Amino acid sequence: MPKITVLIIDDDADIRLALRVILTRAGYAILDAANGRDGLRLFHAHRPSLILLDVAMPEMDGWAVLERVRDLEDVPVMMLTARGLEVDKVRGLKAGADDYLTKPFGNQELLARVEALLRRSQDRDSAPPVYDDGTLVVDVGNRSVSLADRVVQLTPTEFRLLAALVNHPRSVLSPEQLLRLAWRDETEIGPERVKFAVHRLRKKLGWDDSSPIESVRGFGYRFTPMSSDR
Repeated sequence: MPKITVLIIDDDADIRLALRVILTRAGYAILDAANGRDGLRLFHAHRPSLILLDVAMPEMDGWAVLERVRDLEDVPVMMLTARGLEVDKVRGLKAGADDYLTKPFGNQELLARVEALLRRSQDRDSAPPVYDDGTLVVDVGNRSVSLADRVVQLTPTEFRLLAALVNHPRSVLSPEQLLRLAWRDETEIGPERVKFAVHRLRKKLGWDDSSPIESVRGFGYRFTPMSSDR
């Protein structure tokens, strides 16, 4: 069985070496690059299963790399940075990062987060249903969404989030529940990820803040089918 490939992009040679040792011992195949441009070349050539991406790099920083990656594919990306500022975490989540880990970090925490990201990206239902309320169609098997016969392109995270909501119509799901259902994050770390993902999902579907994905203050989010007979 081929090993899962992780791409490390970080200009700090010591960090790259430490990550390589930790992840290699855990059974992963490792690619690494010292800058964003080389990292993107490795990404194009090898299509890794996960990217560990440093924020502060010369020439092309992590934000620019993340933008390029998201234009092409929705591989899980974990941002690594020495910065602990909330504004940086918010920027990363809004840009489409899947997780955010501040240096220094513990080996076990790193491995737990890597495993969680890979688990949710690989977990697929063998006989998935199709949601169809006459206007919105969510085909989990084909990973496709259409709204009023218009195909909507969603990232894997956005797709899993929408599927979780439509599979629980009229029920209020908390951010913690959505982390388990859509992200399959057993640690339930970072409920703010749900807020930003819901915002991006609504924008792509052309919906406002109240319908059909309603924010229920203090509790979470509720999806109401667009057809009254659902």
